[in-house]
Amino acid sequence: MTHKRTLNGHVAAITGAARGIGKATAQACAREGMAVAIGDIDLEQAEKTATEIGNGAIALKLDVTDRASFASFLDTTEARLGPLDVLVNNAGIMLVGPPTWEEADDKVQRQIAINVNGVLHGIKEAVPRFRARGTGHLVNIASGAGKIGFAGGATYCGSKHFVVGVSEVLRSELRDSGVDVSCVMPAIVNTELASGYRPLLGVRTVQPEDVAHAIVRALQRPRFDVYVPAELTVLSRARALMPQRGYEAILRITKLDQVLTNVDHAARVAYETRATKMSPR
Repeated sequence: MTHKRTLNGHVAAITGAARGIGKATAQACAREGMAVAIGDIDLEQAEKTATEIGNGAIALKLDVTDRASFASFLDTTEARLGPLDVLVNNAGIMLVGPPTWEEADDKVQRQIAINVNGVLHGIKEAVPRFRARGTGHLVNIASGAGKIGFAGGATYCGSKHFVVGVSEVLRSELRDSGVDVSCVMPAIVNTELASGYRPLLGVRTVQPEDVAHAIVRALQRPRFDVYVPAELTVLSRARALMPQRGYEAILRITKLDQVLTNVDHAARVAYETRATKMSPR
């Protein structure tokens, strides 16, 4: 078994950390003795979260769609907390509903700007810092939808497939560099992002704290694929081994193919309105 690393005294920067998975991750990291920088476009909420966490946590304005903003976020983090040890690329939004050919262009571009470009900006700003020191850990938050395409979520699923793919590339490129890469793939998480979702057979809703706990474990004992809940590992392996038609039949039987279409859209209005104008999770 890989030796368990201590996180005490390390520095973590987390994007989209004012709420949801990001907030839970910041709390979990702080409990391990890490100095945490909470980056979010909603600075007021980020400051509230930092105050709630305490332990020297800082809140910084961050627009992940703007590379200069990302660079400033990491520069300020290092100036105030010390050299960066961990970047968690958590910021992301999900806008679902219509079939692919009916997705509104502005919503498509908004998801790409945050879910794809935002992750790339983090990679390009953090990895050179890690490589220069021969140490560091990049954590990219993808999704179970980064392995499977679901009707009603073309751009969201595509963006999360990108996160999985770029994480795999980075793992290869950074081999033997001292820099670790983890790709986190949660199922449905009980956050505002999942507003309006109805329970489906075979889909276990998890809490933000479950994802945060899995991230901390991956920092302590580095591994690449991080599924939350763990049973998603089985689903992913089945996807790789089964014929397409057989796999699709399982999705239909379990109604997993409806996970992004069987939603209460009225219950998602507040989230999607905020997500299209401001920030993530």
